[in-house]
Amino acid sequence: MHVYSIPLRTRFRGITVREGLLLAGPAGWGEFCPFEDYDDEVSARWLATAVEAAEVGWPEPVRERIPINCTVPVIPAERAYELVAASGCGTAKVKVADHPDSLPEDLERLAAVRDALGPDGKIRVDANAVWDVDTAVRWIRAMATAAGGLEYVEQPCRSIEELALVRRRVDVRIAADESIRRAADPLRVEVRAAADVAVIKCTPLGGVRQALRVAEATGLPCVVSSALESSVGLAAQLALAGALPELDFACGLGTLSLFTGDVTRESLRPVDGFLPVPRVAPRPDPDLLATYAAAPDRVQHWTRRYERVRAVLNRPR
Repeated sequence: MHVYSIPLRTRFRGITVREGLLLAGPAGWGEFCPFEDYDDEVSARWLATAVEAAEVGWPEPVRERIPINCTVPVIPAERAYELVAASGCGTAKVKVADHPDSLPEDLERLAAVRDALGPDGKIRVDANAVWDVDTAVRWIRAMATAAGGLEYVEQPCRSIEELALVRRRVDVRIAADESIRRAADPLRVEVRAAADVAVIKCTPLGGVRQALRVAEATGLPCVVSSALESSVGLAAQLALAGALPELDFACGLGTLSLFTGDVTRESLRPVDGFLPVPRVAPRPDPDLLATYAAAPDRVQHWTRRYERVRAVLNRPR
C-alpha cells in the first residue's frame, strides 16, 4: 500500500491537498480516498470500490471512449476562460455558490466560460446543495441568462423534496448527486419526480458493479462524475462510464486538471475532449510515488483508517 499527497492547483471542496491510499491486488490497483469528514460506515463504500479494482476487476465496456467535461472551480473569470479554452472540451461544469454573496462573481465566471466555449458549447453548474428553494429558482434563472443557457443544474438543494419543487419552477434540467450517493440505500432513492439526470460516482457507491445497479434503479439518464481521485481511482469511474448501457451526456472525469501531479506516467487527462476506457487502472510509477509520498504521520493516519474501514467492510451483513 502507498499513501499519496498531491497539492491541488486551487482550493476545491475546501481542500488544497488531495490524499489517498493505493493498494495492489491480483486484478490490478485500486484507490481508497474518502474525504476526511466521511465516517467509517460511509468510507466502507469507497474501500469496496478499491477492493473491486484490485481483487476482481471491472465488467466489459460497451464503448471505447468517453466524452469529458472540463471542471471549472471557484476561480476568477479570466482564469476560467483560460482553463476552458485550453481544455479541448465542448462541455464545462462550473462550480458556483461558494459563499452566500457569490452570485455576481458566479455570473461573471459563467459569461467567461460561454465566451471560451462558443455558442455551441454546453454549460452545467454545481451548487453542492447549498440553496433553499426560492434562492435556487432565482439564481438558476440568473445563471441561465448569464451562461446563454444551461445544460443542467446539479444538486441545487439538499433534499429530494426541495429538488422536486425547484424542478417545477425552472426551465432547466435538475441533476441529483448527493441525494443519491449519500442516501442510506442508493438503490431505493426515488428521484424521477425530482430530477432529470442522475450523477453517478462509482467511488463512493461501492464499485463499478454496484454503481451500475444504482444507475439502473434511478431510471434516469446518467452522468459519471469524479470523486477527485488520482488516475488510479479515476480509471474505475471510466470503467463505469464505459459499461453503462447508454451515455447521453459528457462525464465529469477531467478532474486531473485540478492536480499539480499524478501517481502514474499514464495520466488520464482528456485529449480533444475524450478519455479512453481502460481495462485496468494505470500502474503507479515508483518515482512518482516517492515524489508525492505523504508524511509519516499521514501514512499512519491512512493506515489506521484503512484498517478500521476494512473491518467495517468485512463485517457480516
